[in-house]
Amino acid sequence: MSALGDLIKTTIASDGPITVERFMELALAHPEHGYYMKRDPFGAQGDFTTAPEISQMFGELLGLWAAEVWTSMARPNPVRVIELGPGRGTLMSDALRAARIAPEFRAAIDVTLVEASPTLANIQYEALLTSGAPISWCATLGEAPEGPAIVLANEFLDALPVRQFARASGGWRERTVRLDESGRLAFGLSAGAEPDIKADAEDGAILEVNAVGHRLMFELGGRLAKQGGAALFIDYGHAVTGFGDTLQAMRAHRFVEPLDEPGDADLTAHVDFAAMARSARAAGAAVFGPIDQGDFLRALGLDLRARTLAERAPPERADEFEAARRRLAGKGPGEMGALFKAMVVANRALPPPPGFQPPPARSA
Repeated sequence: MSALGDLIKTTIASDGPITVERFMELALAHPEHGYYMKRDPFGAQGDFTTAPEISQMFGELLGLWAAEVWTSMARPNPVRVIELGPGRGTLMSDALRAARIAPEFRAAIDVTLVEASPTLANIQYEALLTSGAPISWCATLGEAPEGPAIVLANEFLDALPVRQFARASGGWRERTVRLDESGRLAFGLSAGAEPDIKADAEDGAILEVNAVGHRLMFELGGRLAKQGGAALFIDYGHAVTGFGDTLQAMRAHRFVEPLDEPGDADLTAHVDFAAMARSARAAGAAVFGPIDQGDFLRALGLDLRARTLAERAPPERADEFEAARRRLAGKGPGEMGALFKAMVVANRALPPPPGFQPPPARSA
């Protein structure tokens, strides 16, 4: 058992079971032993690979997307470009490089990276040291500078802790983490039912509620409604609210049991985009999507960009760009195009953003 696992077991033995939400909070963000606090989990040498690490094309297209959105915002100067959960800084580095083709936008950018991990913040600093853009860091969205904003968030919502409720004996009870008879971490259920949950389902069904995500979407939606701007979220999840246990853990690019090594494996849950959209709309923002990541990237010009890079690359590297294009936009096994969704939260005065614009009407 990991050091954090032993600490959690001691806490449960002393104080009783903890919620799944609390378990995820500790596993991911414990100040000393939390997964994101002590390591670089990205890439081939880490535990998982995100889209920016697959290809420069992903961040480049998002940088150009941001430039077009800025134009639709009447070109505010400065414009706050905020990234939530910026990983290694790869996405922002690629986005800023691509944005050089829009010099007025590039000159107006003020970048803020929302990052709670000191380890990752140091890696981001090194990656962006020569970017030429003013960059600052903060731990929460609420600390980011005010003003019109363009927000980017790739694989951010999936890492927020979720509450889980199980249907049992005709009622809903919160799922917990307890100690079993052998002293191992195990899932359990709270003693009392949750009378405020009215959803109907068969016994055994699991309902996930991302309360942290709802608060963030409400905060962000309210900010964009008042101060202007748009936020792009790309993550894996579902477009319609439903039932199911989506909690999963990954280590060294392999799925592992979520309770086995807290602090040493990544924990995520699928994003309920419909639920997140409801919170953003409740705060006064408009919502576009979600749509499949593959459709979104292709609408931004992924196919053309891949061909252009392949033509410019040495022959031995040309195939890399086509392979990356398929992985980002393809909808087959092992590809991200359908599993991942894109959704935009925006000020209601803005037109549909790039990638979400309706197709032109056909002439009669």
